[in-house]
Amino acid sequence: MSTSGPCTKFPAPGLRDPFRYITGYNDKGDSVILQSDHGDHRDIMLGGAAAQSIMYSSSGNPVDLTNNADLEFAKNNQPPVHIPNGCVVRMIDFAPGTGSELHRSIALAIGTVCEGEVELSTSDDPSMKRVLRPGDVCINRGAMHRWRNTSSNKPARMLFTMLDVKPIIINGKNLEFDMGHLMKEYAEYPEGEGPNKNA
Repeated sequence: MSTSGPCTKFPAPGLRDPFRYITGYNDKGDSVILQSDHGDHRDIMLGGAAAQSIMYSSSGNPVDLTNNADLEFAKNNQPPVHIPNGCVVRMIDFAPGTGSELHRSIALAIGTVCEGEVELSTSDDPSMKRVLRPGDVCINRGAMHRWRNTSSNKPARMLFTMLDVKPIIINGKNLEFDMGHLMKEYAEYPEGEGPNKNA
């Protein structure tokens, strides 16, 4: 199925609504599926260029699973791009033909393509471009990068797991959090600031 317009909700037109299954324990101590749903904190991003659903987040690592403390945190807190000492699992649908500016989070970002084809580039150098297809994985270690849905009429989907990292030092200099125009999606960080700015 194809679409030619922007994302007006999550999922993007033409993509199925993904299920999330969360396991745990019942009162007897038996392993069970606690929740079957579609994720939390769904939002339109950048005026319809993309849409997101948060599949999981945690406030720390190791994660506190006792009494479902992690699930309460995830339900009640819409996460920033990543959580200091925690994790964020975010699914993003990209509208046809859309792309981002170069940006960088001070995080380990593991991105897996679920639907469509998405171009990854780390600069304007053509040799630093790759097209990722369903099942392909990008391990982004704090590098500047941009994403582009290569299709002009079909949406694309990626699943990102964002993990906190120690300050990243390259050539003796701390790298800065730089989300470019994506900063408006993460307004709790002032322009140029990041969760590890003073770490």
